[in-house]
Amino acid sequence: MKYTTAKPGRVFIIRLEDGEIIHETIEKLALDEKIQAASLIVVGGADKGSTLVVGPENGRSQPIVPMTYQLDGVHEVAGTGTLFPDENGQPIVHLHLACGRHSKSTNTVTGCAREGVKVWQVLEVILYELVDTQAVRRYDPNTGFKLLQPE
Repeated sequence: MKYTTAKPGRVFIIRLEDGEIIHETIEKLALDEKIQAASLIVVGGADKGSTLVVGPENGRSQPIVPMTYQLDGVHEVAGTGTLFPDENGQPIVHLHLACGRHSKSTNTVTGCAREGVKVWQVLEVILYELVDTQAVRRYDPNTGFKLLQPE
């Protein structure tokens, strides 16, 4: 385990609108508002055609090959995530969503929103800014991910 500390900063109450891409819109807000780090809670709708990363194709095999899933209709979503800068200072959202839609199969899909989840009508976000932290996402050649490094 690795860890560091942070202090609470500002709290943003955000309404994303129809057609906006969740991670892109939040990352732009972070740049505009000079938010270095944050935690996120989201609730709302995801539009058909949105793409989630739903796991590695083969567990612990190398290289890691991500699987994706495209939503075939509008889904209700709830999720949580974080925002930290990469080595170049660019904000990177890591957000997981549970997406459900009533159907005969009653399936819910859960995954990472980094491939592009488009808002259907409205998505509410509460962003809790974290200050006084040096945590950063650094590229890890073993996984191919930008992993959080609490420094």
